[in-house]
Amino acid sequence: MCIGVPGQIRTIDGNQAKVEVCGVLRDVDLTLVGVVDENGASRIHQWVLVHVGFAMSVINEDEARDTLAALQNMFEVEPDVGALLFGEER
Repeated sequence: MCIGVPGQIRTIDGNQAKVEVCGVLRDVDLTLVGVVDENGASRIHQWVLVHVGFAMSVINEDEARDTLAALQNMFEVEPDVGALLFGEER
């Protein structure tokens, strides 16, 4: 099963971004979604769905928070989900 994790873009440098997922900053490639939106505005502060280091799609904040809540509920019964949310160090 492939799971994308929502994160919020904090900084952008070229096609690379720092994306915050549950308080952890991750390096994410924005090539698939672009660094600006359809109006030419920077994607900083927008939410993206991250899978294996790539932003796969842009999502709205409500969808992002709902998905994070669902993943956190999964973590309560399946601790392996923690690596998705909090990084490998947990």
